Amino acid sequence: MSFPPKGGQVEGEGVTPGATEREEPCIVRYAEAKVPAALREQVTVLHQQAWPDAGDSLHDPALDPWTVLLVTARGAVIAALDILSKEIEHDGRSYRISGLSAVVTAPDQRGKGNGRRLVAAAQEIMAIRGADLGIFTCDRPLRAFYENAGWTVLDGTVLLGGTPQAPFPSDTPGFDKVTLAAFFTERARQHAHTFRGARIALYPGETDRLW
Repeated sequence: MSFPPKGGQVEGEGVTPGATEREEPCIVRYAEAKVPAALREQVTVLHQQAWPDAGDSLHDPALDPWTVLLVTARGAVIAALDILSKEIEHDGRSYRISGLSAVVTAPDQRGKGNGRRLVAAAQEIMAIRGADLGIFTCDRPLRAFYENAGWTVLDGTVLLGGTPQAPFPSDTPGFDKVTLAAFFTERARQHAHTFRGARIALYPGETDRLW
């Protein structure tokens, strides 16, 4: 994927300068704490529509949360997601990893490729921000959506969420999750096989128990 992604731009902070109503929506990103109030209000509405019982949608600041949005020239949020990041130890090596959280598209904008475009762009944002790899879980019915956006399923891989004292694995009974990944650095690609069919100590904490 080229940068910026085809058909839009990824700005460090803010909507593309000089955008007009006729231009395609653009991708913008902010540290979660710096999302402008007008955009944050729209994202909160989308979260409440998708997950009525989710409560407070803010993430643990220790996970360096960033919000990525697809926004029209008039400032309407079409789709949103968050990127969470941390350092982990896996198979005797340290990695900077990132994952997707709270991926949502406005109900009247679904089926138009908006969510896929945003999820695909998130890969490049993760890499630019220094992640060795991106890795996260999704509900099994969404597997094809993420694969079509450029993510690879790691069959048999389990993410261990929660904390070491109170683990919350992605294969908890009653869950039906798959793990997806993208390997960005040469070092991560060389050792990608160690992430397949593995149990990975993610442990993002009590606020974001699993991403």
